[in-house]
Amino acid sequence: MRIARFSIDGTVGFGVVEGGPTDEDGLVLDIIKGHPFAEFERSGHRVPLKAVRLLPPVLPSKVVAIGRNYAAHARELGNEVPDTPVTFFKPSTSVIGDGDAIRYPSISREVHHEAELAVVIGRMCRDVPRERARDVILGYTCANDITARDVQEREKQWARAKGFDTSCPLGPWIETDADPADLAIMCTVNGEQRQLGRTSEMVRTVEDLIVHITESMTLLPQDVILTGTPAGVGPLHAGDEVAVSIEGIGTLTNKVVKA
Repeated sequence: MRIARFSIDGTVGFGVVEGGPTDEDGLVLDIIKGHPFAEFERSGHRVPLKAVRLLPPVLPSKVVAIGRNYAAHARELGNEVPDTPVTFFKPSTSVIGDGDAIRYPSISREVHHEAELAVVIGRMCRDVPRERARDVILGYTCANDITARDVQEREKQWARAKGFDTSCPLGPWIETDADPADLAIMCTVNGEQRQLGRTSEMVRTVEDLIVHITESMTLLPQDVILTGTPAGVGPLHAGDEVAVSIEGIGTLTNKVVKA
């Protein structure tokens, strides 16, 4: 099931996206009653997807991100794979949706794309055992961990480099039925392929990450985990269009603009 968050005529809600993955013009949205983090009903009121504005699929209290979770990406930046996951946060103010603009931050001269699989948490959880990790997941979406690389290199903490406004595009929707074990993940810039990998290349699996994170903190419904990026990260410039595509989920597209 694909669940989207949308705005139409001043109303914000959730809906189930219906239609084939290659039939974008024919996609429709069946608006749901309530929200997808509890039992819900479809209203039967359907609108064309192109008639609504897609919003970020969730409004997370926190985005917990994982660094260096693909060995090839760690090597391309001169790093080793860490013994324990590198964990950092992106604030809720960094989140934007499909079609929203990435604003090039004034603090940086070198902004990079990082295509990632994002995990959307569906229920409050803490100290999750590995065998129950899938139970706390609502679904998956595409993410772009936009990074001010020069800021990251000169500052010991990554807060500004990874957390500036518009640095966390998510979307276009949540896919509840994806299996994260082995999905193709790709990033293009202006139609040119930059990154291509598979989630099976992750050093630590989605289940591993949920166990690790919830050992120390409570995750809430709508919280998001970014699972790391494959090799091939590179620069973005004002005017570029960057797209993250994940097999079985969809494509997240954003334009880069001057701040």
